[in-house]
Amino acid sequence: MTPQAAVLSDTETRPLIELQGLTKHFPIRKGFFNRQVGEVHAVTDIDLTIYPGETLGLVGESGCGKSTVGRCILQLLRPTAGKVFLDTGEAPCDLTRLPNRALRPLRRDLQIVFQNPYSSLNPRITIGETIAEPLRIHHVHRGAALTERVYALLDMVGLPRDAFHRYPHEFSGGQRQRVGIARAIALNPRFIVADEPVSALDVSVQAQILNLLDDLKKEFNLTYLFIAHNLSVVEYISDRVVVMYLGKIVEVAPARELYERPLHPYTQALLSAIPVPDPDVVHEKRLVLEGDLPSPAQPPSGCRFHTRCPYVTEVCKEKEPEGVEYLPGHIGYCHHIPTINSLPHA
Repeated sequence: MTPQAAVLSDTETRPLIELQGLTKHFPIRKGFFNRQVGEVHAVTDIDLTIYPGETLGLVGESGCGKSTVGRCILQLLRPTAGKVFLDTGEAPCDLTRLPNRALRPLRRDLQIVFQNPYSSLNPRITIGETIAEPLRIHHVHRGAALTERVYALLDMVGLPRDAFHRYPHEFSGGQRQRVGIARAIALNPRFIVADEPVSALDVSVQAQILNLLDDLKKEFNLTYLFIAHNLSVVEYISDRVVVMYLGKIVEVAPARELYERPLHPYTQALLSAIPVPDPDVVHEKRLVLEGDLPSPAQPPSGCRFHTRCPYVTEVCKEKEPEGVEYLPGHIGYCHHIPTINSLPHA
C-alpha cells in the first residue's frame, strides 16, 4: 500500500488517477522565424495518486502549475513527458498514449469546472443548450429525454426550470457557476477537475458552491481534484492536500494534519499568512518569505524553494530533495524537515 493510500478510510486503494513523472514545458519563441529560445517549466516530474471518492486539494501560489496539472490529467494539454493512468475497471489506461479519437469515449468519465463562470459559458446560446451540449455530443439523450435530463440537472444544482430558455448574461456569477457544474455532471463522470471554482465569486456565494460540490460528490460518488489558492477553502472541502511550488510538489498530507502540523517551510509560511478573524488570537510565529518567486523559465538548481527558504544550506542548492513519508500519509520534499520539526530522520 502506498503512503497516500494508507490515509484513506475507504477500503478501495486502487487509484482512479495516477500520475508518473508528469512534466509540461511550454516553448518560448521569439524573432521573425518564431524560433524556440527557451522553455517555461510549468510542471516537472510530478508523481501523484488520486483515489476513488476523495477530494484532493491542490494549492500553491499563482503560476506554480496547479491548473496545468489538471489540464494535463484531462489531456486538454498534452504533457511533455510522463504518464497519466486512468482506472477503467480493467487494466489502467495511459491517457497520454491515446489519440484524440480514442480519448473521446473516456471523456465522459473526465470533466472540468472552469475558474471563470463569465468566460466559460457561450453568451450566444441558452443555458439549456449549454447543458445539453455534452449529452448531444456523446449521443446520450435526444428529443424529450434530452429536455427532461436538462431539467433534472437544473434541479440538481439549484436553478429554476425557466433557466432553460435564458442566456448567461441574465444570471449572477454564482448561478453561472451552477450552470458550469450542471454541464460537468451531465454525463455522470467519475472524476472532475474543479479549477478554482469559487475564486471569482463573492465570499457570500462561495460557501453555497462548495456545499453544492460536496453534496454532489456524496450523491454521485464523485472524485475531485480541487485546485485553489485559498487555503481556507481547501481545508473545508479536501480529504488530502497537495502543496506545489514552482512546478514541483513540496508536501502531501491528510487535510487536517497538514493544517495542524505542516512540515515543509513553504507550507508553514503559507499557513502562517492566513488572516485570523479573531483579534484576540495572534499567530505564535509568522514565517515571512524573502525575495521573489523565481522565473519558471529558469528554475533554480537543487530544491526550487532554496532561494527563499530560511533554512537553506549548500545541499539544498545542489541536490533536489526526494519525497519522504515522515508521518503516516504525510510526505515532505525537503532535506531539513526532521531538523525543522524535531522529527526522527527517515
